[in-house]
Amino acid sequence: MISKTFFCVDAHTCGNPVRLVAGGGPLLQGNSMSEKRQHFLREFDWIRTGLMFEPRGHDMMSGSILYPPHDPANDVAVLFIETSGCLPMCGHGTIGTITIAIEEGLLTPKIPGTVRMEAPAGLIIIEFQQEGRKVKSVKLRNVPSYLAAENLQVECPDLGMLRFDVAYGGNFYAIIDPQENFRGLEHHTAAQLVSWSQVIRKRINDAHTFVHPQDATINGCSHIQWTGAPIDPASSGRNAVFYGDKAIDRSPCGTGTSARMAQWFAKGKLRQGEPFIHESFIGSKFTGRVEAVTELAGKPAIIPSIEGWARVYGYNNIRIDEADDPYAFGFQVI
Repeated sequence: MISKTFFCVDAHTCGNPVRLVAGGGPLLQGNSMSEKRQHFLREFDWIRTGLMFEPRGHDMMSGSILYPPHDPANDVAVLFIETSGCLPMCGHGTIGTITIAIEEGLLTPKIPGTVRMEAPAGLIIIEFQQEGRKVKSVKLRNVPSYLAAENLQVECPDLGMLRFDVAYGGNFYAIIDPQENFRGLEHHTAAQLVSWSQVIRKRINDAHTFVHPQDATINGCSHIQWTGAPIDPASSGRNAVFYGDKAIDRSPCGTGTSARMAQWFAKGKLRQGEPFIHESFIGSKFTGRVEAVTELAGKPAIIPSIEGWARVYGYNNIRIDEADDPYAFGFQVI
């Protein structure tokens, strides 16, 4: 019988939750975070469901666990957990995790103001701005991102046939831009976007295969990104990212912003170094940029950066006790 207590620090990044497991995380085997992610999925996914799902979490819950780096030149390694799974990379999660770790004294970077973070998807270089104890902003230089497929089609309930592109920014995103049968996310409710996403994500994955060219464990279209007109005319665009079984990201989504910048750059809509102001469903903003142009296993790719902020708001000692609680490992009400 499992009985375990976890010490967690709770925060949000531009509106989307980040629960950092600061104590109680499992010892994982592997020579990289990609390998340790696979070990976690095999043996410890009950920690993710217990901490992220109801009754200890909720549909939007997202979190992370800190580990020592594998390369002594780096500062920290991070495993990302949320209702949708154990992710290769999470942008809003990185911003929240680094904010928590610096403010709570869990991490002292080798170079002040800079963090070298190992994620399952690769090495992330981070700069942060600090005023006193508070971290005011975090800017991450993400993994190589690229347009994986374009002009695919899927049948959507109520709307009919939709065209979409698929881009990678740390996870694979089906990006649905305004078109004949979809005028833009601003014309629909979050509930509608969730219900359609549940259906079309399955249809997309049934019809297509998406695999990272350098890591076969990163595969499948996990997120649906609906786009539309921004609330602030000065912004570059707005998106609603669907993840898990019924969540719309309250932040602009870091890996989703990376994916959309890769899509825009490939189509000639975004230049290197140009700011890309991306809004979330609730209007919060990330600032993205194409920092460099590169290749990924022969594919044209970009190195994107994402900048945003997070706020710490609470502390939790959370117990998962299988003998005492029939809902120890969590549940979801679909």
